[in-house]
Amino acid sequence: MAFLNIIREVLTGFVQGFRMAWWVEIATTEPRCIYYFGPFDNSAQAAAACPGYIEDIHKEKAQGMKVKIKLCKPEALTVCDEENDEL
Repeated sequence: MAFLNIIREVLTGFVQGFRMAWWVEIATTEPRCIYYFGPFDNSAQAAAACPGYIEDIHKEKAQGMKVKIKLCKPEALTVCDEENDEL
């Protein structure tokens, strides 16, 4: 029975590694960056957390914020212009 539990835990971890979750994506024009905050279990939780993230980025003097709540699995939590030409 213990062997089956180990197999179940390994398979569950493997599946969760590929599972996407809800994230808050905030893109700014100055500096030219994309910030990801999360993960969240649902879009309502992500939306409820947005004001705090927006306030934090605003305090850093960022300009031109666009906020999206999306189902994804970001590879990095912060992506800036010099790191990625896709911005």
